[in-house]
Amino acid sequence: MAEENQVFDCNTTDAWEEQLRRGNENKRLLVVDFTAWSYGPCQLIAPILAELAKKNPEVTFLKVYVDELKTVSEKWGVDAVPTFLFLKEGKVVDKVVGAKKDELRTKVGKHAAVTSPADDSCPTSDTCPTGATAIATATSSESATATCTATATSTATSTDTA
Repeated sequence: MAEENQVFDCNTTDAWEEQLRRGNENKRLLVVDFTAWSYGPCQLIAPILAELAKKNPEVTFLKVYVDELKTVSEKWGVDAVPTFLFLKEGKVVDKVVGAKKDELRTKVGKHAAVTSPADDSCPTSDTCPTGATAIATATSSESATATCTATATSTATSTDTA
C-alpha cells in the first residue's frame, strides 16, 4: 500500500474497486480526480491535488485516468476532464468540473471538516460540522451557535465549553 498524504493512481479496475471498498469500509471521504495525461488543465491542477493530499491526511485522494479506465469514468458519469468527485460511503456528495483550484480547495476543506475524526468539534470559528450543529440544535438553537464558536476558540485557549 502507498504512503499517507499522497494521491493514489488507480491504473486498473481492480485498483479502483479496492480503493473504493477501503473508503466505504473506513467511511473516509474520497476525492477522485478523473483526468487525462494529454490535457493541459489536468496537468496544471495536479500539483494542487498533491498539496491538498498533504494537508488533509484524513481524506483519500485518487486519480483515475479516463483513457485507461473508460468503464469507470462512464459508470460515474464523467464526461469532462478534469472532474473531481467527492465520495462518501460510495455516494457522490459533491463535484467540481474543470481545473478550478479555489473551488477544489474550498470543497475539500468543507467535506474534510465534516468527515474528520473529531466530528463533534469545530475546525474553525466559521465552520461547524453537521453533527455538532444537529446535536446542539436539538437542545436549543442559541446553544448550537455558542457551542460551535466556543469549541473553536477554546481549543486554542482553554478547555472551557459553552
